[in-house]
Amino acid sequence: MKTLTSLAIAALFAASTAGIGSADTKLSAAAAPTEQSLPDESIYQLSSQFEDQAGHSFRLSERQGKVQLVALFYTSCKYICPLIVDSARGVDRSLTPKELARLQVLMVSIDPKRDTPQVLNALSVKRQLDLSRWTLARTDAKGVRMLAALLGVRFRALDDGEFNHTSQLTLLDEEGRIIARTEKMTPVPDPEFLAKVRSALQSR
Repeated sequence: MKTLTSLAIAALFAASTAGIGSADTKLSAAAAPTEQSLPDESIYQLSSQFEDQAGHSFRLSERQGKVQLVALFYTSCKYICPLIVDSARGVDRSLTPKELARLQVLMVSIDPKRDTPQVLNALSVKRQLDLSRWTLARTDAKGVRMLAALLGVRFRALDDGEFNHTSQLTLLDEEGRIIARTEKMTPVPDPEFLAKVRSALQSR
């Protein structure tokens, strides 16, 4: 089984060979000591600093303890990114209140230069997202590249400021290990993916 160190190296290589975007922010993605309590395959070992829609800084390791839906998106996207949000909300609507209490949603921008906390917060208000469970966040270009590669998401900046990118929801267990993925973006959840979400929540 690969450790996060080897996965991170592969992530950086994949990012550099794919020509992934290079937006600059003041956020830090400097290396940090590996979390000893995390499994080797946990993406929570990624040391990048993130910033949420309220301007609060955090690391992925702080999200331990609950099952997570994770997706990459950007706010100025006109079609597929709203559908990614709708797909995550579709999962929410399919769960019981008890299940919802065990699930968090993390949406990370691939356009951190434009997606400031203020812009992310405006989207959360517009889409009426439950910020007790949903987090909209950004990190710097290196952090985005590494997270995208670890999740198996590919993206590329276009000349007009838009992005080509994989549309995907990823399910993580409480320790940040990938359980399942789906690229079926629809307000009515992919039945197979939804079953895995429910199984993860019910087994915790």
